[in-house]
Amino acid sequence: MDSLTIAPSTETLTFDLSQTTLREVNSFLHHDPLNNGGKKVAIAHPDGAHNLAVGIDAPIEVEIHGHTGYYTAGMNKQATVTLHGNAGTGVAENMMSGKVHVKGFASVSAGASAHGGLLVIDGDAGLRCGISLKGADIVVGGSVGSFSGFMAQAGRMVICGNAGDALGDSLYEAVIYVRGNIKSLGADAQLEPMNDEDYAIVQSLLTQAGLPHNPQDFKRVASARQLYHWNADVNQEY
Repeated sequence: MDSLTIAPSTETLTFDLSQTTLREVNSFLHHDPLNNGGKKVAIAHPDGAHNLAVGIDAPIEVEIHGHTGYYTAGMNKQATVTLHGNAGTGVAENMMSGKVHVKGFASVSAGASAHGGLLVIDGDAGLRCGISLKGADIVVGGSVGSFSGFMAQAGRMVICGNAGDALGDSLYEAVIYVRGNIKSLGADAQLEPMNDEDYAIVQSLLTQAGLPHNPQDFKRVASARQLYHWNADVNQEY
């Protein structure tokens, strides 16, 4: 990812993190970035920086050219953030709305606790993708690691590749759609038949993610709801 390839443009405001501090960039993004006529913001040379483009609350477009560290675009609200590279731990964590698009690989806990918006990951995602999901949608073009969807409470996950161990462990009302193989399901997760609404949901999310797959190829994973209430009679054997 060569961030030097960003072409000068009157429509884009460019920050170069090799010359500008992370604090300055995030401060600009936090304090009324629409004052610049709503220009697209491009960020060059992230070089694994943590907490980049976090907490944006404006309908702006941000492009990051290179790999980033922890919590990229966390707590995003309204913004569309595109990462032309790989993301470290917790990309789009606790996102409220808007869209975060990772063009590469996402490390562990992608989209953790996200309440709304759409997270798209073109490549694979690591462990615990969508952990404690609270209403956002996540589309992964590749595969996900173990314990993805762990304790996901609301929202949808579309996984176009394979899923690792314990998919959907302790799932609540979130629904997971998987196109590939599932190594194992977690506690209380079960496969369920797809219906017309499921196919429509998957088609809509695939379209938003720009992926060409057939919704008919996906399986539905949801909660069996056996863990919703404490049952002393099962002696902890679920």
